[in-house]
Amino acid sequence: MRIVGGRWAGTDLVSPGGRVRPTAEELRAAWLDALGEDIAGAQLLDLFAGSGALGLEALSRGAASVDFVENGRPALHALRANVARFRTKDVTRVFVKDAMAFVDRLTEGAYDIALADPPYTSTLSERLVERWRAVPFARILGVEHAADRPLPGRCPSGRVGEGAFTIYRIRDS
Repeated sequence: MRIVGGRWAGTDLVSPGGRVRPTAEELRAAWLDALGEDIAGAQLLDLFAGSGALGLEALSRGAASVDFVENGRPALHALRANVARFRTKDVTRVFVKDAMAFVDRLTEGAYDIALADPPYTSTLSERLVERWRAVPFARILGVEHAADRPLPGRCPSGRVGEGAFTIYRIRDS
């Protein structure tokens, strides 16, 4: 697993052990390419952060800062190692919390972009979209999900293999 775009392209990431499903490099690249210029200068939230690959990829492509939310031990070890490896402690924060409990406390417009990669077999993706529609805590919400399980109200924005991502924007929610 490595960073695929931006200033750190090609740099390896520490991978978590255990039952973690990292976002495939091809899917991550397509997802962040789809966000394009929205990433530059963005205050970003990485939910269900795992190793931090999505947030670090966004920093590599010009995001201003990233808040990571993760509560799994193996993932936290990898996330902290990756934050240290890229020397991003001044522009990142790691919250050891349940992602849904974290977003339930957010107010409208707390972030520019929120990215989430919840477990494919759970209903967390749908719950997250519902919460965002009620309180749009970011201008843009991007959610990874199983390709055969589209999210409410939208067609997937991109697909790679068994994974897909859907992007919601305040103006078209």
